[in-house]
Amino acid sequence: MSNPMDYNRGNRNFGGPRNFGGPREMTKTVCSDCGKECEVPFKPTEGRPVYCQDCLPKHRKPRF
Repeated sequence: MSNPMDYNRGNRNFGGPRNFGGPREMTKTVCSDCGKECEVPFKPTEGRPVYCQDCLPKHRKPRF
């Protein structure tokens, strides 16, 4: 019997295909803080805030 952990070891494609070398697909949205229209490199989740580049640093948790 094989170890169940061995099943995922070779699978490096978690989360589906990613194209790191090509252009990112941007989504137009409105900043939850200032209301300015902006573009983000992901599809926003309903109910979660999205911030523009100017407002994001104000809401980001400090890194240690």
